[in-house]
Amino acid sequence: MVRERSRRVIESVRRAIHADASDRTATQALPIIDDKTAVRVIDLAMRVAEVMLSVGASAKEVVLAALRITRAYGLGTVHVDVTFNSVTVSDHRHGDEWPITLMRVVRSAVPDHSKLQRLQALVRDVESGLDLGEARVRFHQIRRMPFRYRPAMVILSQALLAVGVGAMFGASWVILTVTFVAALGVALTQAGLAKLQVPLFFSQIAGAFVLTALTVVTAMLGRAGIEPFVDVRATIVVSSGIVLMLAGLAVVGAAQDAIDGFSLTAGGRILELTVQTLGVVLGIVVGLELARATGVGMQPPSEPLPLGGLAGQFAGAVVVAVAVAVFNGAGMRIIVVSAVLGIIAWAGFAGASATGLEQAPASFVGALVASVIGALFAARLHVPSVAVTTAAILPLVPGAAVFRGLLGLVESGGETEHILFATSSLITAGMVGIALAAGATLGLFIGSPLGRTLGGLSGIRRTAARPTAGGSTVRMPTVR
Repeated sequence: MVRERSRRVIESVRRAIHADASDRTATQALPIIDDKTAVRVIDLAMRVAEVMLSVGASAKEVVLAALRITRAYGLGTVHVDVTFNSVTVSDHRHGDEWPITLMRVVRSAVPDHSKLQRLQALVRDVESGLDLGEARVRFHQIRRMPFRYRPAMVILSQALLAVGVGAMFGASWVILTVTFVAALGVALTQAGLAKLQVPLFFSQIAGAFVLTALTVVTAMLGRAGIEPFVDVRATIVVSSGIVLMLAGLAVVGAAQDAIDGFSLTAGGRILELTVQTLGVVLGIVVGLELARATGVGMQPPSEPLPLGGLAGQFAGAVVVAVAVAVFNGAGMRIIVVSAVLGIIAWAGFAGASATGLEQAPASFVGALVASVIGALFAARLHVPSVAVTTAAILPLVPGAAVFRGLLGLVESGGETEHILFATSSLITAGMVGIALAAGATLGLFIGSPLGRTLGGLSGIRRTAARPTAGGSTVRMPTVR
């Protein structure tokens, strides 16, 4: 008896420490799907993944969408590989047969959050039992959809974005008018170059140069005593334009891909982000150097640009968030959510700043709060989380610090004090950018599973509230 008890104790300890191979299922029931149907399923998953990546989804969202489609149609052993400019989907179902592998190249990346929202709805419908043939038809309809807004509306929204930034700094109507005209010039310049298929790097240089040139002309008119340009603050005009040109950069997506482990995609997006930012820097520096060479240089500011009243700050944040949502092709639901999250992000930033935090950690707090709440909104309202998060954190982009640093370097005259102040401004801008990306990504990391959990609990409550009599049937997806 004692020996038997000792043996049981030892066996219990062994099982607590070691995994038991006998507990695992040796075989797995796999659905029988012919190669022709498997190719159609894989092709649909690959095309959906390609379009999602091109319109702004993160690499992780792309992979999950492709896997959800293939599993819904009975392919449970699919591998999805996403890089910066390609998507590969492979299915090796049987050990003795050749795998089925398809690959597509992502040729362009233009944010279109309305199309992204429709693609996510398509994936949900596929999981709910949508027929394969109908899913393919719906996908092709979504892919052929034109951009939601006309080019004139996109250009107008870009100009209004700059106006929103100016309102956050308490700009007068004169400064806001000059800001609108300068931003309109930048948007028209970049739109014209885009039609000529000029690379975005040179388009960024041209837009920044036009912005700087218009600002210098305004400063000249003010020095000449010409009303109403006397009181125009050039720093606000250029800072607003910088935020406009940085608005389309995939900062959140690049940081999210890096944290999720998609190194190639993150590296490509970060390199693209760096090159486009350098384009803005070069355009501004060239414009400032030409202005200095012709004797119309601007005096570098000795202190950071102060913000305006609290009401103006929140109003400007809403305008910026709405404008970003519009020129990213968002629908009304995303626009409303973006406006609300813009207020939340700025409230988080203002509250953190009131406690004595510097700009970078306060920006992290604002981005984190908006991102967590945005992920919850996205789960409940079925909108892309990256869409609402990107629009919400744009008011926190440090355009004023970037311009202050560049202007200080150009106009320093070799003075150590000015060089140190300019360098400090540029370092601050870089830290704020990193803080925004980190806060937004961490917020999505926290909020997305929380939103799914809350959605699952509400679904359980709804099911419990409506009991059904008898048995229930589950409609399986039809594969043709």
